[in-house]
Amino acid sequence: MIQRSEFKDVAETAPIPETDRFSKEYWTIGQMAGHFDVSLRTLRFYEDRGLISPLRHGATRFYGAECRRTLERVLRAKKLGFTLARIQRLLLNNAEAGIAESLAPGEIAAQLSVLERQKANLDQAIMDLRAAHAHVGGEGQLMARAG
Repeated sequence: MIQRSEFKDVAETAPIPETDRFSKEYWTIGQMAGHFDVSLRTLRFYEDRGLISPLRHGATRFYGAECRRTLERVLRAKKLGFTLARIQRLLLNNAEAGIAESLAPGEIAAQLSVLERQKANLDQAIMDLRAAHAHVGGEGQLMARAG
């Protein structure tokens, strides 16, 4: 972790978000990627899309508490099956609430329906592949790996 005092000149070139003014530590892109189990490319992409806004000092990015909270919300919303465009709108509409909590009941029902269709498609694909695998004589190998 990088302490604020280690990059004083960053504060002079980039405004520090109000929510980060009392945070004593900033993370590098590598620390963020490791902690959240995402690639550096993913973090850069989210920054390009305006989902997260780290402090910049030259080419170096510094992620404060607000960026960490936002990334956590983005990743939770992705697990719920939302697109990045939809996540961005949800973040803009309700910056503090959780993604699921900021949805109307109809939106929750619609997303549940989408996920249930995806699950049914995946279940069917798994059954088709198991049948194909059994047909070519690999059932014993498949069961050994699964167990």
